[in-house]
Amino acid sequence: MSVVTPHHVAVLALAPVVAFDLSIPAQMLAAVETRAGTAAYEVRTLTPDGSPVPTVNGYGITPQGDLSLLEHADTVIVAGTRCPEVLDAGTVDGSVAEALRGVVRRRARLVSLCTGSFVLAAAGLLEDRRAATHWRYAQQFRRLFPEVVLDTGPLYIADRGILTSAGGAAAIDLCLHLVREDHGSSVANRVARYNVVAPMREGGQAQYIEHPVREDAGTSTAGARTLMAEQLDRRLSLKDLAAHCHMSVRTFTRRFRQETGLSPAEWLTSARLAHVRHLLESTELPVHDIAARAGLGSDTNLRKHLRTALDTTPSAYRSAFRSATAVGAPRLSEDHRVRSAGT
Repeated sequence: MSVVTPHHVAVLALAPVVAFDLSIPAQMLAAVETRAGTAAYEVRTLTPDGSPVPTVNGYGITPQGDLSLLEHADTVIVAGTRCPEVLDAGTVDGSVAEALRGVVRRRARLVSLCTGSFVLAAAGLLEDRRAATHWRYAQQFRRLFPEVVLDTGPLYIADRGILTSAGGAAAIDLCLHLVREDHGSSVANRVARYNVVAPMREGGQAQYIEHPVREDAGTSTAGARTLMAEQLDRRLSLKDLAAHCHMSVRTFTRRFRQETGLSPAEWLTSARLAHVRHLLESTELPVHDIAARAGLGSDTNLRKHLRTALDTTPSAYRSAFRSATAVGAPRLSEDHRVRSAGT
């Protein structure tokens, strides 16, 4: 029986590093194991010279290595930082910039969490790409890096092999996305359940940005989202959804985007695609049946949406995520397995 080599993940910390960001990859990725019982990911932390670094939270971090860890990593993650050189001047140490460029040259996956996107931009890696960062630093980012297409809407963005997340808990969303892309939604859902977080949060960062409170802010469109999620195969008009929430179409559409960062049509397409992925992974249903259950109408329409969103076909997706090397449940102690069995 062949030994499955773990996917090597290197997490770069620049002082002072955001401790929350630094902890998320190990928490979300290192718990996943293969069916053979081995770790699916090996997560290691590094600093430029291998020395301990302070966090913004008042304690220090001792890394496992230096920039040399980037040379053989399959995925490189840059944690958020409050480094003045990066956030105020938009520059980064030359050795760090060159090491990150090397990651791109050999086509490894490159990821940033929160203000880690400043590091990638300072290294010249985000030019003419869409990218995310913490909404509070958006104006600063645009001033320093006008060549980057900053989008403060999504929780995370993937653009040609480079992934960037918004701030705070968006790091969790992006790490779950990595698991989902590598091993499928069923495994990502189990990782999410173990960590007591949502497998896929609704909407984007826009819903968390501070806005002036309007007089009509007391009514939510959550009921419409529940209705759509429970009846993906049903065609619901904007008029139907607005009436369900006792709003005019104009008010409903505006408030829906305020709450989710998406239009109702965008949200519904995302929910339908999530259901398609689940059915491809967990059933042998023909593609036309999956299209009908997900509300996409025809297998042609399903294929078009899957190609646009994931650049793949139903058969290729099903094959990739139902192979013998697909990972199983997160590694838990027997005690945890028993207690979580009823959830």
